[in-house]
Amino acid sequence: MDPSVSRQFAALHRLVGNTPLLEISLEVAGRPRTIYAKHESLNLTGSIKDRMALFILEHAYRDGTITPEDRIVEATSGNTGISFAAIGRALHHPVTVFMPDWMSTERKSLIASFGAEIVPVTRAEGGFLGSIRLSEAFATSYPRVFLPRQFANHANVRAHAETTGPEIWMQLRSAGLTPDAFVAGVGTGGTVMGVGQYLRTKLPNIKVHPLEPAESPTLTAGHKIGSHRIQGISDEFVPPIVELETLDPIVAVHDGDAILMAQKLAQTGLAVGISSGANLLGALKVQQDLGRDAVVVTVFPDSNKKYLSTDLLREEPIKEGYVSPDVQVTGFQAFRRVCAICA
Repeated sequence: MDPSVSRQFAALHRLVGNTPLLEISLEVAGRPRTIYAKHESLNLTGSIKDRMALFILEHAYRDGTITPEDRIVEATSGNTGISFAAIGRALHHPVTVFMPDWMSTERKSLIASFGAEIVPVTRAEGGFLGSIRLSEAFATSYPRVFLPRQFANHANVRAHAETTGPEIWMQLRSAGLTPDAFVAGVGTGGTVMGVGQYLRTKLPNIKVHPLEPAESPTLTAGHKIGSHRIQGISDEFVPPIVELETLDPIVAVHDGDAILMAQKLAQTGLAVGISSGANLLGALKVQQDLGRDAVVVTVFPDSNKKYLSTDLLREEPIKEGYVSPDVQVTGFQAFRRVCAICA
């Protein structure tokens, strides 16, 4: 790798990963509970996807599958596009992002702000699956294109097996804790597969649960079904890198419940997105099965800033079966950051 490119990657690494682990204190139906969550909005562009984008690009440079002249082209529902736009531009690459046209205004604006080109894809053009097809077709029509292929690229899994997972392990161990379970919503599946892979090298019997919206149980059905409002997960198909047979049972969370939980977190100072609310509720469900003292870990993938034009800022009706009305966030504290490579 060219020394100047190596220096740029070194600079980017100082801005990606090594995020705090939060200890969230709660009361559920009046009884104290604690859930642990990685606070991923403190990454470069404000989401966990920076880890994957940086890892994929660095390893592509190392194995020669990308050159400095290549255009980065990716299909995304938002956060990944923002990450590749920012990191790609930091490495002086042109970036083109194909994304469904119903994603939040903030996501599209952020991608554009980095100087990336956005190609909106309508439902008639195939929505998310259409975005992937169009990005692949684009790559065959133009020279010097690099396709990260986040849903099929196992470097996505490795990014979390080599950074997020070790960080969680070290942060919990620094407090004398051992995780009993990990829960994460499935967008690409890189987080749940990678973190689960690492934690199982330490604890072979740890529970690792994927999460999906109850309104769109794509993982359960094996194909797109229904619709939901938790942007960033359940993107119309089961990603190739997700090996459901290696994971524990799927956890389902209602999108309205996730919105209400994210609103409660924001009102205690933790400004997180809708998927974070879903992940917290999923972690509580798993903890309910394991015992309320079980150490259950999840991730808060991003902040609320990309959802200010969505239902996150609107009054959400409470429906039968929702968990969040019985949950009160009573406080939180942050574990010290650690160096992943020290694990």
